[in-house]
Amino acid sequence: MQRFIAGIFLLLAMCAVPFAQCAQCAATPPVSLANERHAMQNISHLNNFEVIEFRRYQIKEGGRANFATYFESFFPEAFQQLGALALGQFFERKNPNAFTWLRGFKDMDSRAVVNSAFYYGPVWKEHRTTLNDLIVDSDNVMLLRPLHQNSGVSTLPAVDPVCETQGAQGVVVAQIFALKADDVELFARQASANFAAYQAAGIRQAGLLVTLDAKNNFPQLPVRTDGLYLVWLGIAKDDQQLESKFYPLADRAARELAADGLLRSAPELVILEPAKRSRLRWLKG
Repeated sequence: MQRFIAGIFLLLAMCAVPFAQCAQCAATPPVSLANERHAMQNISHLNNFEVIEFRRYQIKEGGRANFATYFESFFPEAFQQLGALALGQFFERKNPNAFTWLRGFKDMDSRAVVNSAFYYGPVWKEHRTTLNDLIVDSDNVMLLRPLHQNSGVSTLPAVDPVCETQGAQGVVVAQIFALKADDVELFARQASANFAAYQAAGIRQAGLLVTLDAKNNFPQLPVRTDGLYLVWLGIAKDDQQLESKFYPLADRAARELAADGLLRSAPELVILEPAKRSRLRWLKG
C-alpha cells in the first residue's frame, strides 16, 4: 500500500510539471505584435542593424534538416553574444536543398570584428567540420542595408521554448528586384503603392533593403558583386493568406514594375518557411 501511495504522489508530481508550464504560458501570453511594449521590452537593445547579410546556402541532398538543427542548436546565441544577430533562418520552398538566413550587424566595422571573433573562435572551431561537410555552396550572399532609417529587418523576440512549443509559425516572403539604374529612390517610390497593397492585404512588412555599396571587409566570406538589388521582406500568417492575398498582388507588382524599365530581370519571389527557432516569423496579434 505504501508503494502504491508513493506511486500516486510521484505521478501527480510528474503531471504538475506540464500544468505549471501551461500556467506560466497563460500568465505570460505568447509574444504579440498587438502588445508591442510587452513583447519588445526585453529586446529594446537589439536594434539598429545597419548591415544585413542575406545568406542562401546550398546543402547536400537530404541534409537540410540536419543542418538547420545544428545551426539553431549552436550558433544564434554565439552571434548575439558577439553583438550580431541571427534575424531569421528559413527553408526555401522551391529549392529543397536551400537553407537561407539573415544576419545583422551594427555597422561594417562590427561586421569585421564579429566575424573574426566567431570564425576564429571556439564555437565554430568545434563544429565547422560537421557543418562544412553539409554545405555545397555558401557564396550566394547579398550584403544589404536598410533603404530608409526605419526599414531595417524587424528584430523580433527569440522563440519561447516553453510557450511556442510548435516553433516559429507563418511564412516569410522575399521579393528581390535587380535594379538597372542607380536611382534606388525612384524605383522605391514607384514600388511604394505595391508594397502598401501587400500590407493592406495583411502581409506584414519586415524590411526594405538595398545593396550596400561597401568593400567586403571580411573576404573569407564572399558576397555578391553582380549589381544593385532591392529586397522587400514580408510575413504572411499562413498559406491561405499567401495564396489568396499575396500572390495576386505580387504578380501584378512584378508586371507593373518590370514595365517601368528600371529592372535588369524579372523580380525573384522567394518563399521561406521559418525554421523552428527563427526570430522572423508570424506573431499572434
